[in-house]
Amino acid sequence: MELSFSRRALVLAISAALPMLAGAAETPAVATATKGAAGYDHPNQYLVQPTTTLADNMMPVISHPAQDKETLQKLADIEKKTGKKPNIVVFIMDDVGWMDVGFNGGGITVGNPTPDIDAVANQGLILTSAYSQPSSSPTRASIMTGQYSVHHGILMPPMYGMPGGLEGLTTLPQLLHDQGYVTQAIGKWHMGENKGSQPQNVGFDDFRGFNSVSDMYTEWRDENVNPEVALSPARSEFIKKLQFSKDDVHAVRGGEQKAVSEITIDYMRDLDQRWMKYGMDFIKKMKGSDKPFFLYYGTRGCHFDNYPNAHYAGRSPARTSYGDCMVEMNDVFANLYKSLEDTGQIDNTLIIFTSDNGPEAEVPPHGHTPFRGAKGSTWEGGVRVPTFVYWKGMIQPRKSDGLFDLSDIFPTSLALAGKGGAEVSKLVPKTTFIDGIDQSSFFLGKDGQSNRKAEHYFLNGELSAVRIDEFKYHLIIQDPYAFTKSGYQGGFTGSIVKTAGTAMFNLYTDPQETDSIGIRHIPMGVPLQSEMHNYMEILKKYPPKVQIKM
Repeated sequence: MELSFSRRALVLAISAALPMLAGAAETPAVATATKGAAGYDHPNQYLVQPTTTLADNMMPVISHPAQDKETLQKLADIEKKTGKKPNIVVFIMDDVGWMDVGFNGGGITVGNPTPDIDAVANQGLILTSAYSQPSSSPTRASIMTGQYSVHHGILMPPMYGMPGGLEGLTTLPQLLHDQGYVTQAIGKWHMGENKGSQPQNVGFDDFRGFNSVSDMYTEWRDENVNPEVALSPARSEFIKKLQFSKDDVHAVRGGEQKAVSEITIDYMRDLDQRWMKYGMDFIKKMKGSDKPFFLYYGTRGCHFDNYPNAHYAGRSPARTSYGDCMVEMNDVFANLYKSLEDTGQIDNTLIIFTSDNGPEAEVPPHGHTPFRGAKGSTWEGGVRVPTFVYWKGMIQPRKSDGLFDLSDIFPTSLALAGKGGAEVSKLVPKTTFIDGIDQSSFFLGKDGQSNRKAEHYFLNGELSAVRIDEFKYHLIIQDPYAFTKSGYQGGFTGSIVKTAGTAMFNLYTDPQETDSIGIRHIPMGVPLQSEMHNYMEILKKYPPKVQIKM
């Protein structure tokens, strides 16, 4: 992959800067004003800070020795008090945008109040710069493997029986199971329907949910959405005979999936309620257990198509199917949270709330983002997702713009299970590169700062952009209006094109990424290009992988 600014001076500057940056001493990031210099060095701004390498097959980190020490002590103290490691809940919604929730300024403002979600978020750490992959399956696999999509190889969502997925990869639920955790998956899976990629065969003790994605069960049945199929007996029969699961299923570790029910449009209306009850029952079952648990809970909502049940139809002030779904998602989260409270488990449970990508924009009504772009793209709107972490009494309530990637959930969870730092490198094959970073001290430290220096963005297996601090530099972009100039155009529409070499944006002054500053702010391009070169060196040692690709 070729990297170049249009001006030779910058190339020379980078060449001169690389040895200096590589040889810099590994010191903690400066979080106070620099003596004798004008201005102020802010926390979580690491553009010129060196990183620390923990292991050859792990992403280098920003070192924070004091908050690391504090975190280890806090974890030791609570384990002594409770007698076990903490429970971990990952609550991941589908296609929910950064501004669909009240804690990011949406909620009631966009016609779908989320009061219970907001109340918990405001007692935790709200991550304003948390990142997913551009679409569902790549993101979910990043959580499971701790890898960017370029390394785990799931580059797109598998549809209508396409082979997965996770088979043969080292997964978080399996590693947590090895550390004594009970592992439960509920809801949307979408990381491969082939037997080796199903949840019960990649580390989960129990699974209740569906294998694919919401619309795949209903769109071909709906005469308003696909009349060309639904109103044609021959075409309907063709879809029915395709080899993909059409059921809400249940499975236990190592077993076969068994159908709970076929998913019709009517069944879909109540599916999130059915899964919520299963989740509440699981939490109640774990009351008093001497084992911690890992609950991966993937909602059906709010991926199109949304079919509100009788209770939620019209519940949102917006009165759209999407708005009604968001109101229901608020209640689903609230009931799971209350189950943790009622069973006395909330004090020893880390909750990570997030979405698998930004809002899709091809099918209205859909979610909301204040940023440019949508699901399927690496514009901020496609990959910056609503996220908070909560652990009662353990996480200081605050907001942070420190960088966080959903692949960070992998090493962070393992650190909570007692396998932190370089220990993670020993749990995966030597050929596996872990892109995620342990963020436990970011979460738990007093005024904790992110341990991640850079966010790397990928489109179809190619490095497309990098962000450090407020600066983001693009190599490849998605242009939704390249071919069609009207209609609903999102991240899966248009074309993927290379930039001319100076597409750089300041996300603080220009969060919409509309005014490229690559020429005027060349000095900031030096460390950004350096970071791109560094990651390309990683890709030479740990080559890209393809499991699923267009």
